[in-house]
Amino acid sequence: MKTKELKQKSKDELQKLLQNLREKLRQLRFNLASGKVKNIREIRQIKKDIARILTMLCQKNN
Repeated sequence: MKTKELKQKSKDELQKLLQNLREKLRQLRFNLASGKVKNIREIRQIKKDIARILTMLCQKNN
C-alpha cells in the first residue's frame, strides 16, 4: 500500500484497515507454523503496511 493512498484515508478508515491487516498477519503466522504458507514475503509486506498505517495515524493525531 502506498503512502499517498494512506494520506487520503480518514482516521476511522485507517483504524479499520489496521485491524484487518493485524488479523491477516495473525492468520499468516498460524499458517506458517502449520506449514501452509508458500509466500513468506507477504508477512514482511503486511508488517511494513502496518508500520505505515501507524505512522499515518500518529501524524494525524498531531
